[in-house]
Amino acid sequence: MKVLVTCGPSYEPIDQARRVTNFSTGRLGIALSNAFAARGWDVTCLKGEQAMCVDPLQARRVLPFSTNDDLAAKLAALAGEGGWNAVFHAAALCDFRVERVLDERGEEMKSPKFFSREGRLNLVLAPAAKVLPRLREWFPLARIVGWKYELAGTRGEAFDKAWAQLAECRTDACVLNGAAYGSGFAVCELGSVRACADSEALAAWLARWLEAV
Repeated sequence: MKVLVTCGPSYEPIDQARRVTNFSTGRLGIALSNAFAARGWDVTCLKGEQAMCVDPLQARRVLPFSTNDDLAAKLAALAGEGGWNAVFHAAALCDFRVERVLDERGEEMKSPKFFSREGRLNLVLAPAAKVLPRLREWFPLARIVGWKYELAGTRGEAFDKAWAQLAECRTDACVLNGAAYGSGFAVCELGSVRACADSEALAAWLARWLEAV
């Protein structure tokens, strides 16, 4: 099996010294990569530069990424290799990028580094580039698994978002987790849900699921 795993957070720059990012250690993606590598699979892991997890990573290739656009460019390049069986997109990418920085008067500021003595700054955030909806275009023959990490709302609402992701992004499965879902993970496919108690159980089930194709 030749598989791609993405993990850890992306970031979007505020200036050349500061950035906005997500809370993500990369631990889950590392665990998945290691479990797949232990089965003898050819694993490439794209790991966010800001991932804090220091667990050993056993993938054949480990490639760092920074922003959403950087990850997208590297995925598109890897797609050109061909032969991919699956893409597991577990990275926690930024939903927003910094479009403009305004001073207290509402005037736009441009600088390689903003200073606190300049007073209060206002960040104007715009939606960041989405990667998951583009994976089917890049990897038309691969099985694609997305993630939905939901903190707010009811369990039913969390599942609704997982079903919506499946339809909108044309993925084969969506892994749902977070406080809105509860402990563990749910692997959502059209017409079925598989509950996994922890990351070890999740990796084992995903491996069997892919091998059964």
